[in-house]
Amino acid sequence: MAKQPLFRFYEGELKDILISWLVVSVAFGWVIKNSFSQIMQFPMNIIFAIVVAMIAVGTGFVFHELAHRTVAIRFGAKARYMMWPSLLILALIMAFLTGFVFAAPGAVYIFGEHINRKQNGIISLAGPVTNILLAIMFIAILMAATVFQNDIIGIIAASAASINLFLALFNLLPIAPFDGSKVFAWQPLLWAAIFFPLAAVVFFL
Repeated sequence: MAKQPLFRFYEGELKDILISWLVVSVAFGWVIKNSFSQIMQFPMNIIFAIVVAMIAVGTGFVFHELAHRTVAIRFGAKARYMMWPSLLILALIMAFLTGFVFAAPGAVYIFGEHINRKQNGIISLAGPVTNILLAIMFIAILMAATVFQNDIIGIIAASAASINLFLALFNLLPIAPFDGSKVFAWQPLLWAAIFFPLAAVVFFL
């Protein structure tokens, strides 16, 4: 089997990524708009909220999926992202009705004859770890924005950090087909060492 070029996408794959990114950005934008309006007691423009979400989701979602894809290809598998239209619609409905985003816009499908449990676990872990690293980066940006009193950068960084942490935790749930189920099947102690501290950060900070 010929190795898939790392930066060559299948037909329609980039379209699936773009649509997923835009739809999830609108869903998160709606939540961000309402959250900041309540917390900071001023109305946030929906367009600005969606732009903030596009930056946050653009890093969180796109790099999460590209991490899965890159590691899978490195292991000699073929991989492509495919969106899930029904769950994209559900994400919008839940955001508008409940203020909660069910973030499962699609997944990277991996085709390989010799991908073992360890490799599958590493591939699955790559996405959430990418989100955690991005969250740390945005927290550092938030701290710098606070020092220099840049509210716009601060809002973007705070939203991006929160969304990346949420995406990492959500995807690490040990329930199929989420990443956590494959990480748990490979190394349950490693899964627990990442999941529970992350859950504490997300729910108690």
